[in-house]
Amino acid sequence: MSAIEKITVSEDVALITFRNSPADMKFVSHVFDIIAAKGINVDMISQTAPNSARINLSFTISEDDLGALMELFAVLRVEYPEIKYDIVGGNCKISLYGESMSFTPGVAAEVFDTIALLGTDVRIISTSEIDISILIPKADFIGAHEAFERKFSIRI
Repeated sequence: MSAIEKITVSEDVALITFRNSPADMKFVSHVFDIIAAKGINVDMISQTAPNSARINLSFTISEDDLGALMELFAVLRVEYPEIKYDIVGGNCKISLYGESMSFTPGVAAEVFDTIALLGTDVRIISTSEIDISILIPKADFIGAHEAFERKFSIRI
């Protein structure tokens, strides 16, 4: 029996990355306060380890919300001119879920081995004790979808 019980998919996901951001929770809070005020739902969030008091901050949103996010870029350009940002659209998020993942060693290895065999570009990963979510290009979705179905004997 597999530790993966359920696989879900979200399409049309945009990955936003702020490079060279301050390693300061006031900055991170400010970013997400602006996003929340625009009514934008944030999904995956990842932060690099601080390096010389700087971080890269990445998160995903629906591509439908990109227009509303443009004001955030304008505000941050004025307040933090050293920050650079990247927007990568055309993604799908695949989430693999299982209650027993928290006490089953090797689940992440199986997921990453499956993706590695496909040669799929993984753009961001987020995890919890019972969930592994990966963001991949939409062009790679069908192959990844089928590979996960076969590997874990689950239909999405």
